[in-house]
Amino acid sequence: MRFIDEAVISVKAGDGGNGIVSFRREKFVPKGGPDGGDGGKGGDVYVIADDNTNTLVDFRYTRKFEAKRGENGRSKNCSGKGADDVYLKVPVGTTIIDTDLDVVIGDLTEVGQVVLVAKGGDGGFGNTRFKTSTNQAPRKAIPGFAGEAKNLKLELKVVADVGLIGLPNAGKSTFIRQVSSARPKVADYPFTTLVPNLGVVDVGTHQSFVMADIPGLIEGASDGAGLGIRFLKHVARTRRLLHIVDVKPIDESNPVENARIILNELEKFSAELSKLPQILVLNKIDQLEDDEIDEVCNNIVKELDWQGEVFRTSTISGQGVDEIKYHLMNEIEEEQEREADDEEFAKAQAERFARLEEEVRHNTEIQKEAYRAKRKAEREGLSDDDDDDWNDDDYDVAVEYAPY
Repeated sequence: MRFIDEAVISVKAGDGGNGIVSFRREKFVPKGGPDGGDGGKGGDVYVIADDNTNTLVDFRYTRKFEAKRGENGRSKNCSGKGADDVYLKVPVGTTIIDTDLDVVIGDLTEVGQVVLVAKGGDGGFGNTRFKTSTNQAPRKAIPGFAGEAKNLKLELKVVADVGLIGLPNAGKSTFIRQVSSARPKVADYPFTTLVPNLGVVDVGTHQSFVMADIPGLIEGASDGAGLGIRFLKHVARTRRLLHIVDVKPIDESNPVENARIILNELEKFSAELSKLPQILVLNKIDQLEDDEIDEVCNNIVKELDWQGEVFRTSTISGQGVDEIKYHLMNEIEEEQEREADDEEFAKAQAERFARLEEEVRHNTEIQKEAYRAKRKAEREGLSDDDDDDWNDDDYDVAVEYAPY
């Protein structure tokens, strides 16, 4: 199934049913009085997080969702039937944004979490409601109220504790295959991974965390190069970034410069994102001679002036992988325990993630607008017929790369 992580939809809650004007008509009761019932309530529109859904692809082809209106009132003081509510199922990790007001309506991070996105209109009053001692035969009724209508943007961000970042072919997909049951495509050409892959890393009994393999960034990604920053937003929810560096790239490039490319792209895209705790993983040490491993790895750490944790691995053989698993599990558990015990720390963490989410969302929109402007400029020299083929969805077209 095609992976779609953004969709724009419109929702319309149901209008309320009309109240009616009616009078009791019964034999031997010449003045029965008003008996017009109220209208039924219009249906609400909800969005619910469903663990059986992992993409927003359904919303790319069906973009309008409407709840039904309530039934009109009836005689004999019978109210109209309320309309059924509409529930839209989305993957866990979906953020709902009101595009007209540019505000976040909800963030679905747990299975079964429900957010009301459009409230149905209340039913109108029948004439029974207006009966008074001085007006016992009112001929007034109120029509139903309109339901809310909104334009929404759904943004899916994978919910993971650890995000894997690095240049294409650094070994991220092989790493996640080693530590989890995830089976992303692995090959010896760039951009093998085109969509985020999630894997659950089991460390021990009742001990596990979720890891996300993010498609490879390249130099200029923050300006739209390669896959751009389309998937970079998926690391916004992570607690740790695992920066994987190939110590002996097949193209004979400099590992230090490769690492700096990723660090620079993170900084350019989001200052808040670049502050997430990072762990440096020097991968593919099996490609080095035994007597040069220490020299090469130490040189990389020194030139980067790296102050954080450093691990050496060979993801093909699994060397050094378990050590990283246990380290990450301990870090995550300690952070979660501190959040549970320290309210101030938990509040600071929540605020930090909120800032990160907002900054990533804002910067993603800026980059996408720049991409569209660039594409439009490129089309200015084309014929009108070719220009008509332009579609905003071009940004989200799935790309396939063949090996060379």
